[in-house]
Order: sequence, then C-alpha cells, then structure tokens
Amino acid sequence: MDTESEPYVRLETLRSLHRVIADLNAARSLAGTLQAVVEGAVTGLGYEAAAVNLVRPDGDLVVAAVWELDEDGEPDSGIDTMLGRTGSRDSWNRLLAVGEKWGPLVFVPRERSWASPPDIPTWGGGRGIDSPVEEDWHVDDFLFAPMHSLGGELLGVLSVDRPRNGRRPGAWGREALAMFSQQAGIAIGNARLRAEMQRALVRFEREQQTLRASEESYRQAFEYAPSGMAITELHDVAGGRLTRVNDALCRLLGRPRASLERYSFVDLVHPEDEQKLRRVAENGRAEVRLSRRDGGYLWVHLRNSVVADTAEGVRFLLTHVEDIEDRKRHELQLAHRASHDGLTGLPNAAELRIRLRMRLCDRPQALDGGADLLAEESHSYGLSTYESLYSGPAEAYETAGFEHVHAVLPDDPAAEAPGGRGLAVVFCDLDGFKSINDRFGHSAGDAVLIEVARRLQHVVREGDTVARLGGDEFVVLADGVGREEARDLAGRLRTAITPPIRVEGGRTVRVGVSLGIGWAGCGMTIDEVLHTADERMYLEKRSRAGGTGNNPSGGRSHRRAG
Repeated sequence: MDTESEPYVRLETLRSLHRVIADLNAARSLAGTLQAVVEGAVTGLGYEAAAVNLVRPDGDLVVAAVWELDEDGEPDSGIDTMLGRTGSRDSWNRLLAVGEKWGPLVFVPRERSWASPPDIPTWGGGRGIDSPVEEDWHVDDFLFAPMHSLGGELLGVLSVDRPRNGRRPGAWGREALAMFSQQAGIAIGNARLRAEMQRALVRFEREQQTLRASEESYRQAFEYAPSGMAITELHDVAGGRLTRVNDALCRLLGRPRASLERYSFVDLVHPEDEQKLRRVAENGRAEVRLSRRDGGYLWVHLRNSVVADTAEGVRFLLTHVEDIEDRKRHELQLAHRASHDGLTGLPNAAELRIRLRMRLCDRPQALDGGADLLAEESHSYGLSTYESLYSGPAEAYETAGFEHVHAVLPDDPAAEAPGGRGLAVVFCDLDGFKSINDRFGHSAGDAVLIEVARRLQHVVREGDTVARLGGDEFVVLADGVGREEARDLAGRLRTAITPPIRVEGGRTVRVGVSLGIGWAGCGMTIDEVLHTADERMYLEKRSRAGGTGNNPSGGRSHRRAG
C-alpha cells in the first residue's frame, strides 16, 4: 500500500464500516443481527470468511452465523457445514490465551496453530498462501475479535479469515475490526434484549389471556352459582360492605342487587345472631338468620374464604351463602319434639331437669372463681345435643358465659336477694282426672290436659316454666319469688284449674289440683328438689282426703323417675 494512497484507503474503509454498522442496527431479530455481523466483516472489512461463535446459556460457544466467499468471490454454498458446531468455553479460553494480543483482538499465527483445540470449529482445508514472509496471511493463521456487551459480558467471538489483500491487517485494519466487533457486541446485546422483550411480551399476553379467561370463568361461576355468593371489602372506606352479590343471593333475600350492595352482613343478621357472626373468623363458618325484604328471616349457612394478593395481603372475603331453612326448621322441630310434651306443647320432664340443672350448681354457697367452677360443672353435666339447638334456657346459659347467680333457699342466712327470694318449684297433681278418663275416654282426658296446660301458662309470669312431668302431673318453676309470692302463685294456679272444662259432646267436667311448694337451692340435687315438692304436694293431697282411703303415694315412684 503506497503512502500517498493510504488516506484514501482509510476513508473508504470508514465508509464501509459506517455502512455495515448501519446494517447491524437495522436488523430486528437476533438471527438477522448475527448474519449482518458476518456479512459486514466480509463485505465491509475485506475478509473472505467470517463466523460468529455465540455464547450459549451453558457457557459453551456455538457457530451461529457463517459467511464465506468462494474463489470467484461469490457466497460459498458449503458454509452451512459449520453452523451449529460447538466449542467448549475452556477450549476457547485456552486458544485465546496463546494468541498475540492486538488490543482487543487475538491473533494466533501459524507458528502457534498447533494450540488450536480440536473442538474449535475452523474452515479446514481453506485457501491461503504458504509464504515465509511474515506479513503475508498464512493458511493456518487465526484472527479473533471477542464481542462484549456494554456491561462487559462476553457475548461471542467473531472469527475472520483470509484478508482479500493476502496480508495480515495493519494498524488501521485492526482498529477497524476492533471498532466493528465493539459495535457488533452492542448490536447483538440489543437484539438479545429485543428478543427477550418479545418473548416476555408473548408470555405476558398469554398470561393476560389466561387471566382474562380465569376472570371470566370466575365471573360466570360467581354470577350463575346456584347458591348465594357475596364479596366483602375489608380495608377501604367500604370495609365490611357487600361490594358484589350474585343473583342467587338476591333471590334468597328477596332484595335487588343495588339494595343489597348498600348493606353488610351485620346489617342483615338477626339481632340474636350478631354474636355468632362476630365470632366467625376468616375462613370460618356460621349458621345465622338473615333478614328478607318482606320482614322475615331466613336461616343460612355462611362460609368465608379469604381473597388475598401478594402486595396487600388479605383484601376481600368471599362468602358462600347456603339456604338451610328447611334443615334448620327440621332440626328445631326435632329439638322441640325431644324437649317438649307432644300433647300439651309444654316442656317435658327431661327439659324440666335441664332447666333446673342450668340454675343450680353443686356448691351450697357462692365461691370465688365461680365462672371456672360453672364451666367445669357444665362439662360434667354432659348437655344433650338438642339443648344447643333449642332457643331456651340452655342456650341462654351457654351464651351468658356461665355468669351464675347463686340459688339459695328463701330462709337461708346466706341469701343475698332482698326479702329472701328463691327458686320456687310448684308440684301440681290433678284430682279426679282418672275418673274422667274412665268415664269419657282418653280423648276427653287429653282435652282436659291441654286446657289445664293452657290455663297454667296463662297464670305464670313471662320467664317462668310450666312443664308436664307425666300423666296428670305438672311442675311450675318460678324464680326470684318469696314464700308469700309462691303461696299466692299456688292459689292462682288452683283458681285457674278448677273452673269447668268443656270436652267432646258438649260435656263439661271438673278437676281439682293438689299443690306442693318446694324450693331449689345450689347444693341440692334435682331429684331432691322434685322429691321435696312432690312430698309437700302429697301431704296436701292426704290432708284433703282426710287421711283416709288408699295411700295416695302408691305407684308414684315411676312418675319421679323421669
């Protein structure tokens, strides 16, 4: 190369370099960028062959693009034989270590070509000259230009061979190849980034499609579920409000969607069930009554599920609302049937004993730590299943947290109630009932029992208990009364029972009653309480009979056994 012509050569090289770099940046795909690199090295920098060895994720290098000209200067049709060939990272490191460092380039002269590992892809049998002149390009020479990202990561190695002028590149040619490899590394890095972004966008779009499909499936499952569904917001200004309800819930409660979404479950629940609702924890369950638009209440089973996200944690409650009105009604009917007399509808003997048990403890005097004592005693009593279903004293006792008011006899010195008040147990036994059964039949007897039960209930106070113990025996529990009040109550009961009772066929019959007043106090057993009242009733019956005739107590033991 003449000295006078060198500036012009450099200018032409710069123009070619500018053109091939523009081609690098114009490529949109990674494959297109790699092909632009090898074609640019051949057409723009004056080499006959170029290959890009791209670093794979495992660290090895694979031939990802090749461009070679044949003897006529046309693209060689056999270049595809190198594509896909792999050299290990260790082999490349050894080869690059034995070469001469031309700045960022590595030149392996023919004298060191023996160090080329066998797994490094080469052109093999390539064209070149076997000249002793050092400046000439030898067939066994190698020139490599490592390509790095802007962060310094090795992306690959550009391998060039056979300069068209047949000479090793000078300083300007080396500088041009170094500049090109630097721009090629940036272009490859950008192409990889674009490819990763495109893959990420494809994944994102697929995820969005999956999410939309999932949301649509959820929406349809929510909207068209056969049972009620509601979503409750927990944290924002609408905390606790029903933010979304389905048609099934609207039908259950007879309320339009716009109306329901102004309420919370606390607004809709029956007042007696508010405590149950508040005790329901997240993912919990409750059986409560919800108000309908017509003013009635519907028994439902609520089941909560948490709806959360990774950023804000728990945000919503998804509540499944199941209509259990029929089941609940059936359960309550069974509970009532188990605890009440089928003829009169009054509490039966078992229920009477339960109500006494709720009122009495095992200790004759109040002790410190009474709440713990009562909790232990209630466990030892072994309350039956139907007690928890029946909305009566048993349930009230449980929900009261075992706040026990100690029951004492009216004349007990430990009594704290003013005026010596206690729990009166009035035993009632009908007189003359057997003759009605014998003369007019059991239907007439049943009519008498039903009417007596009605009259007894009419006399007592709200909160008092009238129970049928069995046969023609009734018991009245009256709490918080003194001895005079108990005697007055017994007189009113007697007055209510003795008027004529109309039975079938227009007949009227009369029955009398013998009454015995007993008192229940903590420390007494239930059998003791009932036996005391029974004995006092027996004394009255015997005194009314003038102490003659058959023993009225005969055969009574079976009636106290319940």
